[in-house]
Parts: sequence; C-alpha cells; structure tokens
Amino acid sequence: MTQPTQITQPTQPTQSAPLTEQPEHPEQPESATVLPPPPVKKDRRVLRAALRWTAAVVVFAAVGAGAAYGVTQQTRGDLPGLATEDDGRWEYPALAFPALPSGAPAPFAVSNIREEHFADLRELVLPAPKGATEDKALAGRDGWLSTSAYLAAYAEDSRSDLGLSLKEGGLRQITARGWTMPDGTRTRIYLLRFDTAAFAREHANAVTDNGATLVGAADVEEVYDWSGKGSEVPFTSLHVYDEQKPYGKEQVREAYIQSGDVLALVVQSDRDAVAKIPFRQTVALQNQLLG
Repeated sequence: MTQPTQITQPTQPTQSAPLTEQPEHPEQPESATVLPPPPVKKDRRVLRAALRWTAAVVVFAAVGAGAAYGVTQQTRGDLPGLATEDDGRWEYPALAFPALPSGAPAPFAVSNIREEHFADLRELVLPAPKGATEDKALAGRDGWLSTSAYLAAYAEDSRSDLGLSLKEGGLRQITARGWTMPDGTRTRIYLLRFDTAAFAREHANAVTDNGATLVGAADVEEVYDWSGKGSEVPFTSLHVYDEQKPYGKEQVREAYIQSGDVLALVVQSDRDAVAKIPFRQTVALQNQLLG
C-alpha cells in the first residue's frame, strides 16, 4: 500500500526544506493539508471573472495567515493528494514548502500587502509523480521558461492579446514542469509571478475575458462541482474546465489557480479520456503548495 503525500513546513529559514520522510507506521496513514496559523482578520479581494463560456468564481476564503506555513492531519481518503491503492491516484513524493528568505513574510501575512510569494518560484511547482517521464522542453533555462514558450500553449489567435497582457501587466517570472505517465496522460504546470496580486488577477481576467483557449481545447466548460477537502485552500481562487465532446486528437482538462502574485495553469491531456482522480489530485496538491 502506498504512503500518503505530506506537505511539511521548512525547518531552516534560508534553505529549501528537503522532502519529508514517509510515516513510520504505515498501518495508520494520514494525509496532510494546509492549516493557517492563528486567525487574523483581513479583507480579501475577490477575483473578478467574466468567462466566455460561463461566469462563475470559486473563492475559497478562510481566516488565518501568518509568517510561517502550518500543516494538520486529515483522515485517510479525505485529501485528493493522498495515494490509495487501486483508485487511480498517482504516487507523488512527500512534499515540503520551500523555506522563505530570512525575515520574509508568508504570502498572506497581514504585513504582506502585495501578497507576494518570496519563496523560489521554481520550488513551488509540483514535482512529477513516480513513474513519470519528465518533459525536458518545459524545464527552460535554469528552470525559467520564456514568455513565448508559455504562450505556445495557447491557440495562435489568443497569443497576441495574452502577450500584450503579460508585457503590460507586471510579469516577473515564469517556471514550468511537465511529464507523461505510462498510460499516456500528459501533465503541464505553469507558474507565473507578477509584481503584485492585482496584476495576477488582471492577467487571469485577460485569459477569461478574451476567451483565450489552449491548443486542442477550443470547446471547454467550467466544472462547478469542484469541492472536497484538500481543494479548499484559503485565499486562493480556482477555475476548472473540461473539454467537451467531440474531442480533437485528445481530451484536455485545465485549471487556473490564482494565489496572491502567482497564477498557475495546470493542464492534463490524453488521447483517451483524462481520468478525473489524478487530475483532481494534481490540482489540489499544486493549490496547496501555493496557499
């Protein structure tokens, strides 16, 4: 039986925390999700979204943010990131939040007005699961992806407007990771960091307002029944879309996560249907790493 994926807080303030070891007692596995430190009242701005297909915003708001990350245990099976036998979930390595630079606040600390992620953006991308073949094309140069490489994920008629949005919208960095599983499912994750959370929201709006579509996924609809423990991360906004039949060469599922100054795009595709469970698992874990 596979062991649970666990996200732990860093142990040193200036170095990246290593992946955590698996629990010593596998007969009682537990999963981990993010628990904010003691509550701090803070007004949250809600992501404005005018979708081409449908209009909806899923805002997972909760009180609590501090200068350090925290974790709590959940019952086995509650968290989409928990690997269980024969349910189709992937076996991800144990996860750890990267350490913050000395004196830097967490993204949603009261003192962090710009809602910045001070951790290395490259260390906030979800690692590939066991058995995956990594996509070297998305590795970029020293882990940084060019704007043109990111725009290549979108249909050609969407690239000009999105490129202008990035140029004028305070884009600072792009990093990405991709992999292919033995069954042929391909995953791509892009993280974009902007000067402030407001700029990240503006680009999210540019994607949805202008009806930007990914290559091979022209007809998509938003998924409204996206819920469950592990996916509800404080202060993040999540939009999930499924390609509608008839598919093209492959089916595509996609999700946008806006967390402070970072906007994430998670894409899974397969010549057959993309399985729901590993997609939900992947999106939930990436969301937690950004929360």
